[in-house]
Amino acid sequence: MKVAIICRPFSFFGGVETATAGLLRELVSRGYDVDLLSTAGQGDVPGVRVRRLPVFRQPSLLRLLSFALAARAAVRSGGYDIVQSHERCLGQDIYRAGEGSHRGYLLAMGRDRAQWNPFHRTVCAVEERIFQLRSTRHIVAISRRDKAEIERLHGTPGERVSVIYNGVDLERFHPDNAGRYRQAIRAELGLTDRDWVVLFVGSGFERKGLGALISAWGALREPDWRLVVAGKGDPEPYRHRARSFGIDERVCFISPRRDVERLYAMADTVALPALYEPFGNVHLEAQASGVPVLTSARAGGAESIDHGASGWVLNEPSPAMVAAGLEALREIDGTRARDAARRSAEPFTYVAQADGFARLYRSLAGKERKPSN
Repeated sequence: MKVAIICRPFSFFGGVETATAGLLRELVSRGYDVDLLSTAGQGDVPGVRVRRLPVFRQPSLLRLLSFALAARAAVRSGGYDIVQSHERCLGQDIYRAGEGSHRGYLLAMGRDRAQWNPFHRTVCAVEERIFQLRSTRHIVAISRRDKAEIERLHGTPGERVSVIYNGVDLERFHPDNAGRYRQAIRAELGLTDRDWVVLFVGSGFERKGLGALISAWGALREPDWRLVVAGKGDPEPYRHRARSFGIDERVCFISPRRDVERLYAMADTVALPALYEPFGNVHLEAQASGVPVLTSARAGGAESIDHGASGWVLNEPSPAMVAAGLEALREIDGTRARDAARRSAEPFTYVAQADGFARLYRSLAGKERKPSN
């Protein structure tokens, strides 16, 4: 079966990126003939033909439309049995809603008026066309929360939306890493064995709840607690907030790292009190590493957590609830939390993810497509 995967450039070390790379490896191992339709920034992928499409880089609106049009042209000439898009495009058999609903995102962030901005308006229009099944035969949500939001906001029939969770590399992310890297990474970051270290990993600081986490940190006033923030974004507003609470010496900001598994190895807990997060592979990576996770019910990844054992799920990501959740996690026995976290992550394999897509491919293969495909 010849399959096209439409996806922006990815590496093999980020969260969403490793999920896509792992899926591609598993599909290739099963004998699928896979083309990856991406842009010039995409590197080679073993066993996959990479078709690099011409796309305008700026402005954002032109980049969105040029990629969608280039992908449609490539699909029409490719002779594919299945076209699966991880991006908002103009025609595909399967749309994987890895970013959830853009309208849902704007509402969650209190930016509903931004729908009238030309870029956001176009994204919402393309997305509505997808979720109304005018350019797509089936939707894949990456969590039950994601599925429910799509059906509620866009009226997509439930039988046309499947949930297929991301996978995680259970060898790369493993509790044994603590013995290999914990002391060295802590020393590198100026941390000691006595410190109780909470790790925040991810880009998009506002959406992922860093503001509430910093505010909670200011209220806790625990002298041996340290917060490490690793991600891409502007840290200055959060540095300022930490200084205003007088806790800047207990908060460390670092750049994104390829060896993120080593950061998990030095952490006692990972915190992701997200305002909007369709899934968040940080949940799986941390738990696979034996590290419990504090998250919010607004994150699809909360569905992977055994509340009170492998992590803590907040009803709302307010500073007070974040502080209470961290205090609760601090009281859980470390060995018990490590074992529970690992158990929670183990079902989320690339094999299980590929199984879900393979079933969907079989159900769609050979069926008539709409003209837009």
